[in-house]
Parts: sequence; structure tokens; C-alpha cells
Amino acid sequence: MLQNKYKFNQSSVSLEIIGLPDYSKDDKKDSISIISQWKLSIVNRPEIEGNANHLKIIIRAFYEYATSILLEQEKHLETELIEIIPNSNGSHTFFLKSTKAEVNPLKMTLGNAELSDIINCIDQLKDFKNIKLDFSELIPEIAIKKIKFKN
Repeated sequence: MLQNKYKFNQSSVSLEIIGLPDYSKDDKKDSISIISQWKLSIVNRPEIEGNANHLKIIIRAFYEYATSILLEQEKHLETELIEIIPNSNGSHTFFLKSTKAEVNPLKMTLGNAELSDIINCIDQLKDFKNIKLDFSELIPEIAIKKIKFKN
């Protein structure tokens, strides 16, 4: 059985998803319901890869962090696989933690353009109908501050 491979690109970033259709769910042969591997490539940075669970954790973290920026609540974010720290100069430091005990975290500092490119690739994946990934569990809950107007 051949695996399917789809790539989503935006300027400095490429997100590749590799997997198989789930024929028990009546998937078409060109779809992916079972993600076996993914790769996130950022120009001049090490390639990031993992399994389907890693992808879900990374997507949720990136969405949550980007949302905090848009709501002007930029904050330090930490999960079991990723830590994101906003820097005073407007850049963002990422620590990607390996699930293997002997591997040290990968540290990368990215600018807003690279962060935006990552989010764009994730959005392309979200909108692509041939990959069955439940984004309802990946999009963070948003606490919106109420704005009061005085007349």
C-alpha cells in the first residue's frame, strides 16, 4: 500500500504530511486519515518531525500562542513537547522537546514572519479536505476581554 504525501508551503516554511487512507471509514485512495509522519521545514533551521500525536500538540501550541499575540496577551506557553517564550525584541524562542530522554531540546528563535508562515501552513492543512485531522480539539479556547464603551 502506497502512502500519500501532501506538502503545504508559505515563504520560509514547508509542512509535509505523510500517511494512509482509512478504508474502514470509506476514505478515498488519495486521502490521509492515518498520519504516519510529518515534517516541518523552516529555512536555515533544523527539520522538525514526529508522529500524529506530536503534530496535534505542536499545532495546538502554535495556535494558542498566535492567538495570544493577536489578543495582545502574548505570554509564555509550555506543553509537554514545546515551550514558546516571547522576547522583548519581538522575536519568539521555541524549545522543542524530544520524547526521547537522551535528546536535548532543540532551541530556535523565530521572527514574526516565520511564525506567520508556520500558522499559514497549518491553516492550509486545516482547509485541505484530503487530510482528515480533527481541528476542533486543536483550536484553543479563547478568553475574550469584554470592552466597555462610555457614552
